[in-house]
Amino acid sequence: MLLNPGAKFDYDRRQLSYPHIRLAYWAGGNPFHHHQDLARLRQAFCQLDTFTVHESAWTATARHADIVLPATMTLEREDVGGAPTDRHLIAMQLVAAPYAEARDDYTIFSELARRLGREEAFTEGRDARGWLQHHYHQLQQKLAAHQVPIPDFDTFWQQGVLALPQLKDGGRMINVFRADPDAAPLPTPSGKIEIFSATIASFNYQNCPGHPVWRELQQKPTADHPFWLIANQPATRLHSQLDFGDFSLSGKRDGREVCSLNPQDAARLAIADGDLIELYNDRGHVLASARVTNSIMADVLQLPTGAWYDPVDPAAARPLCRHGNPNVLTLDIGTSSLTQGCSGQITVVQVRKFRGERLLVQAFIPPH
Repeated sequence: MLLNPGAKFDYDRRQLSYPHIRLAYWAGGNPFHHHQDLARLRQAFCQLDTFTVHESAWTATARHADIVLPATMTLEREDVGGAPTDRHLIAMQLVAAPYAEARDDYTIFSELARRLGREEAFTEGRDARGWLQHHYHQLQQKLAAHQVPIPDFDTFWQQGVLALPQLKDGGRMINVFRADPDAAPLPTPSGKIEIFSATIASFNYQNCPGHPVWRELQQKPTADHPFWLIANQPATRLHSQLDFGDFSLSGKRDGREVCSLNPQDAARLAIADGDLIELYNDRGHVLASARVTNSIMADVLQLPTGAWYDPVDPAAARPLCRHGNPNVLTLDIGTSSLTQGCSGQITVVQVRKFRGERLLVQAFIPPH
């Protein structure tokens, strides 16, 4: 969209047009971690007039922003934690005062609404604690309708956790469908279990028929890029979160991400365990510390995702990341015309022992 304003694109068989976006406002998330082909992503964000980011740390996304609004971390704000798959409601109490000028997102939005003359419409007269109490009261009312009492908000906040009642589902939707398919159809176009979708088939997308198929990857190893690269989830952090923390750093070598390769490949390329290696393809270059191990197949490299993007030259067409972010190398394509899922877990690369000047990682050094 950012690179092609006005261009046509397909969406569920309809053809729509990309708008011309002038401003992006990013609160939560780190696209310069999780997106692919980071040089292309930077080119896209450079099309914006203004890029505003809420952040609690100097991520690569924050470094690309025109305006950075310092946001509190989870431990510096009040909230309520819960999930549809978790029976517990957690009172997330303030542990530490906000650092320096950091504010919680709600306070930031409230201040912006005030400057736009819409504070009352946005806040409805409530501060952050007031909204927590309001939502909790709504939960109380819903549970009361099922004759399930829960304590008042102050009691919940003091005790810290609330165990919610559980409904024993036991395959409820499928059971009632099986008992009477006409009276309890499934939420599909046919009301039945669909192995073949006539709706999807009618889109006539070559790469997405109406039934499950095995599709070969568009990219394959070549003489120039003979290795498969597997960009797996890391063991020492969630995605890229708290990559600067001690536990995440404990899995690195010399502050750099570790790339695993097979001993046969290492011997052929004169790479020893602990060597600084360079992975590269048509999209860029990445430095990593070599880990020689039999747990990896020959002709395969494994480099976990999540190392904060640390380019030597951010404006380079094929940037070199000192830290080891594999999304410098991955291809920015959707899994199909319909799903547009992420295809960043695998790509093809070349690898060699790095012969250049030993570059220090600067991903966690704040800008001036």
